[in-house]
Amino acid sequence: MSISIEKEMERAYPFSVEETIEKVITEALDYVECPYECCVNVLLTDDESIHEMNREYRDTDRATDVLSFPMLSYETPADFDFVEEDPEAYADPESGELVLGDIVISLDRMEAQAKEYGHSVRRELAFLVAHSMLHLCGYDHMVDEERLIMEQKQEEILARLGITREAE
Repeated sequence: MSISIEKEMERAYPFSVEETIEKVITEALDYVECPYECCVNVLLTDDESIHEMNREYRDTDRATDVLSFPMLSYETPADFDFVEEDPEAYADPESGELVLGDIVISLDRMEAQAKEYGHSVRRELAFLVAHSMLHLCGYDHMVDEERLIMEQKQEEILARLGITREAE
C-alpha cells in the first residue's frame, strides 16, 4: 500500500500524525475488506487553502474540516468487484495499486473541532481520516439512512484501533 502524506504546514503534536493516518487508512481498508493494494494521497493544509478548494471543487464558499476526492465510482459502497473487469483502468501504472483518491484535511479545523467536541487532536484526525476513507470506498451521507450507516462504520473503525472518546 502507498500512502503519500503532504504537509503544507508544520505543526507539532504529541503523537505521530503520519503513523495515525497510516493506521486509520490501513484499518479502514481492512474493515471494508478491500481485496487490493491501494494508494491514497493525503494533504494536510489550513482553513484558507481548504476554503479555496471547497469553492473550486464543491461550489461551497467556506472552509471545511475534510475533503474527499474519490477516484472510483461504486454501484454499492465497498463493492470492488467492478475493478476485476478492467484492473488496469483503476491502477496506478507504476505501482499497479488501486488508486482510491485524495484526502485533504484542514489542521486549523481539526484542532478547533477537537477542542469543541472535547477530545484529543489525535482522535479528531483519526475520525476525519476514517470518514474520508469511507467516502473513497463509496459511502456517503446525503440522506439520514446513509449518514447513520457511515457514522456507525466510522466509530467501528476507530474502536478497532482503540481510538475512542472513552479511551482518552
